Amino acid sequence: MGLYNPCGVRAGACFREVYSFRRQPYPLFTSEVAVDLLSAAERGGGVVETTIDLWRSREKVEVSGGGVMVRGEAVPVEDFRRVARDERSVYALVSGELRKVEVRAEHFYKLVKSGVGHAPTLEIDGIHMHRVKDVYPEEDAYLKVKNASSRLRNSVVLDTCTGLGYTAIWAAKLGASTIITVEKDVNVLKIAEINPWSWELDSGNITIVNDDTSRLIYSLPEEAFHVVIHDPPRFSLAGELYSGEFYAELFRILRPGGILIHYVGQPGARSRGLRLYRGVVERLRAAGFEARWSQEQRIVVAYKRRGAP
Repeated sequence: MGLYNPCGVRAGACFREVYSFRRQPYPLFTSEVAVDLLSAAERGGGVVETTIDLWRSREKVEVSGGGVMVRGEAVPVEDFRRVARDERSVYALVSGELRKVEVRAEHFYKLVKSGVGHAPTLEIDGIHMHRVKDVYPEEDAYLKVKNASSRLRNSVVLDTCTGLGYTAIWAAKLGASTIITVEKDVNVLKIAEINPWSWELDSGNITIVNDDTSRLIYSLPEEAFHVVIHDPPRFSLAGELYSGEFYAELFRILRPGGILIHYVGQPGARSRGLRLYRGVVERLRAAGFEARWSQEQRIVVAYKRRGAP
C-alpha cells in the first residue's frame, strides 16, 4: 500500500477505508494446463514444467500414478478432467480441492481466461470489465494509461475504479509516484488478491481505497491530482459516474494542466445507433474540460487548461 496520499499525510488520515491488499498464492489452473497434466498421466507420468500462476512463471509439477503433486499437495488426476473441458474458467487449488475463481453474492463475479500468456479479465453478471475483442486486458490497460504518459512521471494519480488493478499498475510502471485507486466492491478486490496479474497492487506507491468513488470524490482535496484514470463500469451499471456533477468534481480535483483518461464503452452502438461518448464529451466540456474522443481506443481524453477557473 502507498505510504502517503494527496492530503500530504500518511494513508488513512484522509481515507477511512484503506484496503490492506494480501496476495493469495493459490496454485491456479486453466484448461491448457489441465490438458498437459492429463497427457502426462496417459504417458505414465513424469515431471511436467508448466505454469500454475497464469503464465507469470514456470514451475515443475510431478504426475505419477493417479495423482498430481502440486507444491507438496496431491490432487487426483481425474479432478483435472473437468478443468480441461472448461475453456473459460480459472481454477484455484484450495485445501486439496479445485475450485473456480468466482464469487456468488449480490452479483456474480468470475475470473475469466482471456488467452494463453495473457492476463485474465473479470466478469460481473456476465459482463466483461475489460475490452477483450482484438486486445488482451493488460494491453487494453496499457493503451489507456499511455495516453497520459507525458504527465505520469512523478505524478499523483487517481484511478477511480480499481477492478483487477491493471490501470493502476501501469500508472506505477510508467512513472507515477503516488496512485490512489478506489474500488467499492470488496468481492472484486478479493478476486484480485488471487490473480497474479494483480499482485503489483501491493507496490509501495499504490494505495487502495475500498469506497464508492461517487461519494469519495467530494472529500478529495482541490487540485490534488495530476492525472485521473476513469474506467467505470458501463453506463447502465454506474450512471452516476458519467454525470455532469461527477465530472465537475473531477475537474475540481485535477491540477491545472492535468489530464483525464475516460474509457467509454459503446453498448448499443451497432444495434440501436447509440453514441454514449457524445454525451460524455458534452458534459465534460460543460464542466470546464477540453475533451476529444478516440474511436480507436474508445476513450475520451480531457484536459484542464492552465489558468482554468
